[in-house]
Amino acid sequence: MSMLPALVVIEGTNASGKSGLAVELALRFNGEIVSADSRQVFRGLDLGSGKIPPAEMKGVRHHLIDVAEPGSFFSMHDFQRLAYGAIDDIRARGRVPFLVGGTGLYVASVTEGYVMSDRAPDLSYRAELETHSTPELCAMLRERRPDTDVDWNNRNRVMRLLEKLHDGDDFAPKREPRWDCLKLGVTWERSVLRARIDERLARRAEAGMIDEVKGLIDSGVSVEFLTKLGLEYRFITQYLTGEIASREEMLSLLATAIKQFAKRQMIWFRRDPDIHWLDMTADPIAEASALIAPFLTAHGEAEA
Repeated sequence: MSMLPALVVIEGTNASGKSGLAVELALRFNGEIVSADSRQVFRGLDLGSGKIPPAEMKGVRHHLIDVAEPGSFFSMHDFQRLAYGAIDDIRARGRVPFLVGGTGLYVASVTEGYVMSDRAPDLSYRAELETHSTPELCAMLRERRPDTDVDWNNRNRVMRLLEKLHDGDDFAPKREPRWDCLKLGVTWERSVLRARIDERLARRAEAGMIDEVKGLIDSGVSVEFLTKLGLEYRFITQYLTGEIASREEMLSLLATAIKQFAKRQMIWFRRDPDIHWLDMTADPIAEASALIAPFLTAHGEAEA
């Protein structure tokens, strides 16, 4: 029996079906879900972030959705702190925690147990960084650390690394894992995933995703904040502000960007040899259940 308590992790790409699979597994194993998505933490960012609708939760309790106001600063450190609290609460009530999401750093901060500094951010330095364009920030980081492995299109991540250098922190955090993790991966063959992304995007656009972003802007959420969120919020904001000429062009550019993002997600997740990739073309619920049941038993966890 492992000395660490059990945590089931479901991670993977956009439009892969993580949320629905997690709900079915949580129902089978007396579980609750902790969302690991960097945009679903914000209230009002629903269709654009792909939040699971309440009806599709099927009564399964979800945590770390709608925990921050749009426009506020929310970091990986904030996520980790709240996730630790949610997982401890779930376990204290005799239920099984499922960590579910596609934000790789958020998932890793919990599964790897990153030990992060409690040092308060240097707001003046952050304000200085905000005055630079993303290419300028990338050039600053490359100059100081040319070997950095980072998504160079992720402005916020590049800024965080520059802040860490400014504060004298090492890029590689110490690790103190709190849980023994069963990691289940969810994705599809490339052509199938691309088709799923297109279908999902069309469905959300029809459901009012553009109006959602317009409503956020009308309510006072800054264009800068929405643009920094990337993908849906970036491209729709650019369309609404006239930077992209037509709805059709915007949706085409957005579809391409989501597919590129899914590719980067897979590059991230494929680095972890401990992820068991489920066969989504067969019976992923049965396959996952056959792994989860003995995993929980080995940790002294009772099924529902």
